Order: sequence, then C-alpha cells, then structure tokens
Amino acid sequence: MTDSPAQAFAAHLLAQLVANGVDHIFLAPGARSQSLAIAAGQLADAGHVQLHVRLDERSLAFQALGVGLVSGFPAVVITTSGTAVANLHPAVLEAHHAGIPMILLTADRPAELRGVGANQTTNQLGIFADAVRSCVDVPTPSDADLGETLSSRAATLAIKAITQSVEETGPVQLNLGFREPLSGTSPNANDIFNLVAAQQLEAEMTGSLSLVQAEQAAEASSLADCTDENCGHDHSAEIAAASEREPDSVIDLSLKTVVVAGDAGYLARWYCTGLPLLAEPSSGVRHLPESIQGYLWVLREDEVLVDQVQQVLVFGKPTLSRQVQALLKKPGIRVFSDPGRHGVFNPAHNAHLLGDDVEFLGEPDPAWISAWRDSSKRLLATKPDSTKEGSLSRRALVETVWKGAGKRNPLVLGASRLIREADYWAPNKERLVFANRGLAGIDGTVATATGIALTHPGFKVRVLLGDLTLLHDAGSLAVDDRDGLLNIQLIVGNDNGGTIFEGLEVARNLGQAEFERLFKTPQQVDLPQLAAAYGWQHVRVTDAEQLRAAMKLEGRVLIEVPLA
Repeated sequence: MTDSPAQAFAAHLLAQLVANGVDHIFLAPGARSQSLAIAAGQLADAGHVQLHVRLDERSLAFQALGVGLVSGFPAVVITTSGTAVANLHPAVLEAHHAGIPMILLTADRPAELRGVGANQTTNQLGIFADAVRSCVDVPTPSDADLGETLSSRAATLAIKAITQSVEETGPVQLNLGFREPLSGTSPNANDIFNLVAAQQLEAEMTGSLSLVQAEQAAEASSLADCTDENCGHDHSAEIAAASEREPDSVIDLSLKTVVVAGDAGYLARWYCTGLPLLAEPSSGVRHLPESIQGYLWVLREDEVLVDQVQQVLVFGKPTLSRQVQALLKKPGIRVFSDPGRHGVFNPAHNAHLLGDDVEFLGEPDPAWISAWRDSSKRLLATKPDSTKEGSLSRRALVETVWKGAGKRNPLVLGASRLIREADYWAPNKERLVFANRGLAGIDGTVATATGIALTHPGFKVRVLLGDLTLLHDAGSLAVDDRDGLLNIQLIVGNDNGGTIFEGLEVARNLGQAEFERLFKTPQQVDLPQLAAAYGWQHVRVTDAEQLRAAMKLEGRVLIEVPLA
C-alpha cells in the first residue's frame, strides 16, 4: 500500500511534534496506531528522536512521565485503541495532579465505527475526564484531504499540544481516528521533518514566523475540543475556592513564621531567609542553611514551640506527614500558599494565595530559628539507631543512600514508608530528588525512574523503594537493549509487606493475622530470581559498608536490603 491518508497524516503530525522540540516518543504496539508507529520509527532511524517501544501501556506512560518530570517538556505517548488507552490513566492522573507535561496520541476508530460494537472500540473522548488539559477529537484523514490541509492541521495540532502541555503543565490528548488502509510506505516522516526544519529556519531568518503562526491559528478554529463537559481541566474553580477572601499582599515577618516546602517546593528558597524551613525530601530545598533536619520530631514532641507558630508559608505539595497537616489546621494561624505546578494546596480551607507582588514587613527574630535548631538537635539526640546485626534500620538505610547519592545523580523515592523515613532522617545535603507526589501512588515507580534515566544516560539513577512498591511495578523491569546501557539501581528496603499501615488506626483495631492478610500483605517472591528473569544484577546487603560498595556498581542493579 502506498496511498494511505492515515499514514500521510501520521507522518506530518509526528514530524511537526519532533521539529518543535519533542525528544522522546514512547510506543506500545497496536494495529490501529500502526501509521503512527511507522512514522515514529522513520524519525528515530534518522536520529531525530529517541523511540522507546514497550509492551505495557501503563509502564509506558509512567516512563513518559519520568521524562516530563525531569525535563519539564512533554514526551509523546502512542497507543492503539480500547483498553490500551485506559491503561494510561494512572500516569495521566499523576501528571495532572503533579503538573507534568505529556502528549497522548490515542488511536481510534473513525466516527462511523464508534458505538456500534466495532472491535477494540470504546468512548475515548473524555476517558480521562478533567485530568487532561484538553482532549481534541482530530478529524479522520480521508482521500479528500489535500496534502496542504493535512500539513497545516498537523502543524496546528502539534504546536498547540506542546504549548498547552508546557504552559498549563499537564497532559494533552489528541484522539486520532483512522480508516483503512491504516498504513502505507509513504510519505516518509523524515522527509517531512527536513522540510519543516528548513521552513522554520527560513522563517526565523526572514522574520516571517508570525505569518506562519497566524495561518496555523486560523486553522485551529476548525479543530474543536471534545464536547464532553468533563474533558479539559479548568483551574479557576479551585483557585476561587482557595481565595474567597482577597489574597493578602503583605507578610509580617515579625510574626513567628515557618516555611513549609513540599514536593517541588523549590520557590521556598526565596522566602525562607532567617526562618525555620520544614522541607520534605523532594522539595529541592532541604539542603539550605535554614532547613531543620528533625522538624518532624519537633512537630511531634515540642508542643510548646509549635504552639508559638503564628504564620506558615507553604510551597509545593506537602503531603508526607500528619504533623504538617495538623500545623496548617491550627486555629488562628495565618497560612499563605503558593499555587505551584501542583495547583492550589489548601486542605484546611484557610490559605491565602501567594501572589507575584508581595510586600514584607518587619524582620524575623534570630532567636526563633535558633529555638527550632536547638529543639531539633536535642530531639534527634534522643533517637537511637535500631540497626541490628544482619540487617539495617530504615534510618541507616536512608542516611547511607543519601550520603552516597551525590549532587548530580538523580534519586527517586517510591511512595511507601521509606519516603516518610527519609523525611525524618535524610541529612541536609544537596540532592537531586524526584518522587510521584501528585497522587502519591506506589504504582509506576520503576517506570518513572527509567524515564528519568533515559534523559540522564550519563548519570546513575538510584531508586529507594519498598518491596511492595517494587512488585507493583515489576513489569517495568523489562530491559530494551535499544535503550543502551542505563545505570539504574533499585535499592529495595525489604520488610516483607506494607509496614506503613502499622502506624495507622487499623493496626490497633485488628488482630495480627487479620491485619497481615488485609493490609500488610507479605509476599513470597524470590527477588534474586525476579531480577535474573529480567536481566538485572541482584545484590543482597546487610550492613552500611556492603550497601556503599553495591552503590558503586554499574548497569541495572537490584540491591535488596533486609530491614530491622
């Protein structure tokens, strides 16, 4: 077959996406998406984009999430129709709540084959509800479409999708209906890419880029978002709910103030001078001089000091501890919240939005931050390490990994007990830390780390996670030799089940046997054999010295750490 409108449009769309900055395409094989796969392969063979082929769409999407998380630019995800699209949902939700860019190309049947029982066909419009920034049901290409029409439409869709995904920080869905013939041998997406690149260069040199954009904007008026009222996210309602009162523009620093930095709370660095900084591990600011390492112990045990807090400045999304949530709910406390890439954080319904223009009054009292430092130092000294012979404590595991990670090598924290242990024990050292804290689910941790490794091939990516978090994403251990040699270490704190539930009310309300069955769920999985089945090295370590040696290994390594 040499005449396929599906292939022509796929070639134009992929060429435009790559020409406008997309570096990574993630593809799961499928029939309805075959034209997209061929075009992606042509661009990859020419060296214009990195193509990653995976079997599992759920893992695929989390790897794309990892690229967006570390780069701030969307990767493209390609799937066939039906359940393949539904399997993207967990990663799409995380991308939505964490503000991570991503572009979804979901192949579909044309309109006449929807709702009539056609194979692998479901309603893909609005399938992600408000978790996507937009959902465009792209007109099905046909023999009647001229080449210029397909080219202009593809350019408009590509530029709009990239722009919206980056500026509105989230996923965008292009739903692409294709009729048979579903693929062909021409056109070659590489030829179109070269033409687009030449046109972009000429437009920049001649100053005619605005005319090109104007033509594309006119074309955009004919492309409607899907009509489902739940498709396309609007932040206005949550922002309005968080700011029923006029946002305050004046912050009185003479009040006893603490700064809370949750996930991606890096803007706290501009507000914390002279103030106690309570920084979660993935905040990006835990290493600053104002950071209070043992702040959770202070919140738990120094009631006198905590009761003096009058004002809290919140950055990012702090969701790791109940102690911070309790602080934000204190009666009479003033709370200012910065709506970062996660959106508005205001669970206590008492926060003022922190705007761009802020006026500060007064100066912090140096005795205030000194009191926090002294309290933290005193309380940490009362917490002995519980390491026993033949196993490490969680504290020792966190401290050893943190000290050995280095400044430039990414460290990924799974959403299990260990990230909370890191909040208690991680030293105040500068580290490049990532975590899926949009929804804080345990799924996709290995896949997310793989996506990060694909953008940092020269670095060593380390993942600190629990045994259940590993098993939940075991399928992402699959190795693709085309990715080259990636250095990924999965440092698995193995406590044989979900011990995180031991700190909840349910542990006191159930007998041991019932608690283990319903919540702790210990698994009898042979981790050495699991690693070997997927081509990973396996190392079992029982003390800090062995762990430090294992962290120097190269390649894909699963480091099992029995916990005390």
